[in-house]
Amino acid sequence: MRQPALRSPNRRAFHVAALAASLILLVACGGPGQVPAQGAAAEADAAPVPVEVAAAEHRPMAASYTGTAALEAPGEAQVVAKTSGVALEVLVAEGDQVRAGQVLVRLDADRARLQEAQSAAQMRKLEAEFERSKALVDQQLLSAADFDRIRYDLENARAVNRLARLELSYANVTSPISGVVAQVTPKPGNFVQINTPIVRVVDASVLEATLNVPERELATLRAGQPVSLQVDALPGQRFTGRIDRVAPVVEAGSGTFRVIAAFESGGVLKPGMFGRLRIDYDERANALVVPRSALVDAQGQNAEVLVVEDGIAVRRPVELGYVDGGWIEVRDGLVPGAQVVVAGKAAVRDGGKVTVIDPDAPAVADGGGPDGAAAVAGEPAGQAGERGTANSAQD
Repeated sequence: MRQPALRSPNRRAFHVAALAASLILLVACGGPGQVPAQGAAAEADAAPVPVEVAAAEHRPMAASYTGTAALEAPGEAQVVAKTSGVALEVLVAEGDQVRAGQVLVRLDADRARLQEAQSAAQMRKLEAEFERSKALVDQQLLSAADFDRIRYDLENARAVNRLARLELSYANVTSPISGVVAQVTPKPGNFVQINTPIVRVVDASVLEATLNVPERELATLRAGQPVSLQVDALPGQRFTGRIDRVAPVVEAGSGTFRVIAAFESGGVLKPGMFGRLRIDYDERANALVVPRSALVDAQGQNAEVLVVEDGIAVRRPVELGYVDGGWIEVRDGLVPGAQVVVAGKAAVRDGGKVTVIDPDAPAVADGGGPDGAAAVAGEPAGQAGERGTANSAQD
């Protein structure tokens, strides 16, 4: 689609200001036979003001919400030592891929092994005694109370043995999830205290970004909507994900709700990367748009533009819609092809004469330098109101 002929702001301002200054100088400082001061002022008022214009045109527009967030790994485990002991072997390093149940660190297990052997011997002794007691009970040579005591002692010994085997298994520190090793704390020979984090494992196959969105967007964002992501660490690359879930409540203190977007890492995205997210929640395939620099006195959804008709600039109210970069949708007030002023608005009055100039034309010699041009043609930039961080002029 053809784009309006917009040029560099400095160069455009220079051309417009140079021509405007030349016209004023020619009128105010005429040669012999110049008119009186009042006549010169009237002539200066009637002199056309040089401006640049752009045509209102149709193009696709999208309503979107933008925000920033850090990527986080939802699957992350701080692996702790469930028993104390000296680290005999550290079997992984940062960056290693591990699977669930894989041994990461081996601790000294001599004490736990001896306790397991002791409890096993006591258990076998009580098992043999229990078998003999059953024969004695059948012959009525052992009381029921003594038989129950032996039976309960055996059950207790079996529980103690199972506990000893569990303690022995803690000497092999295993990963609870599959992922990549992000941090390893102990070195071989270090003493590890019980319940101390020693290895951090991260499942980075899927990463999440959490946005705190203003409550006015609650009706527009929902799970499953596409999300685009750009990260500072990977310039020029764009990643696509989706909204995984939306918090059902608004936090009273901040007036925001949480939106969690999920992305496949693909081995490229890493936890902790800072990203810029964009959620497109509505699209218009054939919206009537003008450059945002054409807006005058924009207030929320209402604004004005200067439309050039037969060399006359006319202020016209317009109703605004979505904003997409340097373009803004006009829902009412303009027709396709309407010429709107995009440079030189500061010197134009409603109903005044204007001259449409070519931004590629050479500059006039006596128009002054770029500084003078900025002083004549300078005007506030970015007058289209945005809805918070959402690219929409509606409120």
